[in-house]
Amino acid sequence: MVENERRKNPRKKSLNLVDYVLLDEKGRPISRGMGRTRNVGEAGLLLETRKSLEKGQRVLITVGLEDYMVELKGRVVYTTPSDDKGYQAGIEFFEIDQAAREVLRPYIMALETETEV
Repeated sequence: MVENERRKNPRKKSLNLVDYVLLDEKGRPISRGMGRTRNVGEAGLLLETRKSLEKGQRVLITVGLEDYMVELKGRVVYTTPSDDKGYQAGIEFFEIDQAAREVLRPYIMALETETEV
């Protein structure tokens, strides 16, 4: 892991298409977009988007993991510009239901042969 690493859980490289919905403070949808993951872990993921997301913004992410669609709620921890005129947002999960967790854990375990990012 990188010396300045702040993550509690490792992440594995994983490219997956994502549909995301930005939520207001009451959990109501305010905007929608598409993106892709760059890496995924049990506590969060790195999301590539075409528009910048605001730090602290709540987001509902629907991601395809193998044969399953999983919904994950999280918040934007940071956003940085990427090399391809898009943005990368670090997302920390704050709500994962049991069904999503049962798909996410084995998916991450299957990526164990990949290098940590």
